[in-house]
Amino acid sequence: MTEKILIIEGMHCSGCVRSVTDALKRVPGVQNVEVSLPEKRAVVFFDETEPPFADLNTAVAEAGYTAYEYAPA
Repeated sequence: MTEKILIIEGMHCSGCVRSVTDALKRVPGVQNVEVSLPEKRAVVFFDETEPPFADLNTAVAEAGYTAYEYAPA
């Protein structure tokens, strides 16, 4: 399984984590999601076909939050 890390802005509580998790799990190709409130990030797991960032971003935006692709320094 491969992963993509997203930085999520706007989360403030466990309900926010649940909303982001549910939204990302609905994106085709996503197998699992781990969202961390303290780290303000989501790790999205997928198998062979990586979901486009635009699809992940749209799902997060529709849930009321903002996503950015993680770019290690």
